Amino acid sequence: MSCFATARKLGLVGCPDCHLLSRWPAVSGWQSAFCPRCGASLVQRKPRSLARTWALVLTAMVFYIPANLLPMMVTSSLGDKQMDTIMSGIISFLQDGSWGIALIIFTASIFVPFMKFAILIYLLLSVQIKSVWRPKDRTLLYRMTEAAGRWSMLDIYVVTIMVALVKLGILGDVEAGPAAVYFAAVVVITMIAAESFDPRLIWDAVEEAHE
Repeated sequence: MSCFATARKLGLVGCPDCHLLSRWPAVSGWQSAFCPRCGASLVQRKPRSLARTWALVLTAMVFYIPANLLPMMVTSSLGDKQMDTIMSGIISFLQDGSWGIALIIFTASIFVPFMKFAILIYLLLSVQIKSVWRPKDRTLLYRMTEAAGRWSMLDIYVVTIMVALVKLGILGDVEAGPAAVYFAAVVVITMIAAESFDPRLIWDAVEEAHE
């Protein structure tokens, strides 16, 4: 016998938008309903959450390879052309003494995407093996990953600003490289992956362990 009551056991479901707690109707098919207050779609668990999240994470990891290998920025000055990847751009900023900019780009373009991959894969595996270890901490990890997603676009913003500024000059020119497209795809896909993951699955294993 479970030692605690859950919303699903009580026949309730929370709205993802307005957070209204509604009584779950007896429906068939995908077992979906709509919030009586805001009209948002209600589901007790996101359909095929694990499969979709795995597919999105693996796709983002594939795109992350050319995002790091191809040039992010192409600089032309007096006939000389220089192509910088994300890492070579960080090294250039370090050599110029711009430690702050280099740290920001490294955090947004290298550290944050890598951590998002690692955390999402860890959460997926922990749910699949029905781990009951520290569910609160795993839920917090998910919330942090979900919130940090948009900040990975900072590298794209830096390139865009530099392109806009240098375009005003005569002797130099800066263009976004092909890696910008792949990196933007990585950011968008990982954001969708985090949205596809259902953190309630973390607690399902805990509930089963108490039954």
